[in-house]
Amino acid sequence: MKAYIYEAIKVEKAGLEVKKNKELIIPEELQNKFDEIPALKTAFEALTPGRQRAYILYFSKAKKSKTRESRVEKYVQQILNGKGLND
Repeated sequence: MKAYIYEAIKVEKAGLEVKKNKELIIPEELQNKFDEIPALKTAFEALTPGRQRAYILYFSKAKKSKTRESRVEKYVQQILNGKGLND
């Protein structure tokens, strides 16, 4: 435990920072829906970055394309209404 504390102190003194990958990749199924319904893309871009991120992560977690498609389809109206994933 002490080793972790000393390591954390060294990192802090060195001024090192953890770099986060802020760029999220929009799943193909969501992009297809954007192409099909241009208003959906506009509504999605109007959402807060946190809500956009929540949707993208939720859609991307599905392993099968069919599951991703159904998730996108399920939340189209909610996105158009300006709501977040859990609103």
